[in-house]
Amino acid sequence: MADGSNLRPAKAIAQSNHARQPHESAEYRQAREALLAEEIELNRHIARVAAQRRALPPGGEVKGDYQFLGEASSVQGANPVGFGELFGDQDTLFVYNWMYGPKRQRPCPMCTALLSCLNGNADHIRQRIALAVVGLSPIERQVAFKVERGWKNLPMYADVNGKFSQDYHAIMDDGTDTAAYNVFTRKDGTIRHFWGAELGFESADPGKDPTTEPDLMVLWNVLDLTPGGRGTDWYPSITY
Repeated sequence: MADGSNLRPAKAIAQSNHARQPHESAEYRQAREALLAEEIELNRHIARVAAQRRALPPGGEVKGDYQFLGEASSVQGANPVGFGELFGDQDTLFVYNWMYGPKRQRPCPMCTALLSCLNGNADHIRQRIALAVVGLSPIERQVAFKVERGWKNLPMYADVNGKFSQDYHAIMDDGTDTAAYNVFTRKDGTIRHFWGAELGFESADPGKDPTTEPDLMVLWNVLDLTPGGRGTDWYPSITY
C-alpha cells in the first residue's frame, strides 16, 4: 500500500456494501454510502500517515541528565533512576507527560480522561513497548491520584529536576506544565527520540481542540460518532 495505486476505489467498495439498517430510508442509504466511501479513504489516510511516521530517519540522540523517581522509589532516601531505566527490557518507550505540576490543585481533566483510557489498554501496550507517565509533582502526590482513579496499570514517574520535561516540550515558555507525548528507541545502547506530538494551537483549525493527536484520545473518537459530536465548551470531569 505504498502509493495506493493498486487499491480498489473507495466509492466502488461502498457501493458493493450490503449492510442495511432497520427501517432506513433511501435518502439515508445514499448519504451513508457516500459517508462509507469517506470512511474508507480516512482509514487509508491513517495507514499512510502511520507508514510515513515509521519511515522517519533516526531522531536526535538522548543525551540529557534526566532523573526520575518511580513508585518503587517513593520512600525517603530512594535514589532516582536514569532515562534508560524507563525502557525495562523493551527497545521502544512511549512517554506521556501529564499536566499535574506542583502548582496544580488537581490534574488536567483532559489528561485524566486520556490516562483513564490508557490505563485500560496498558497491559496490552506493554506486551510490545515500554510505557511511562511522567509528571512534575512529587511521586507520592501522583500515586495518590492514581489510587483515587483506580489506575492499576500505569507506571508513574516524577521528573526530579524537570530537565526531561523542559527538553521534550512538557513545559511552556511561561513555566506552565503542559501535556506532551514522545516515543523513544534504544538500539545498540544508543537511545534516540523517534517521534513527538507537534500539533498545537498554531496548527489547530478554527474551532478545533488542539490538545491531542486525533487518534489517541478515545473519548473524542467515541463522541465523534454521535449527533452532538464533541461540542465546543464541554470537558470531562475529574470527579463523578
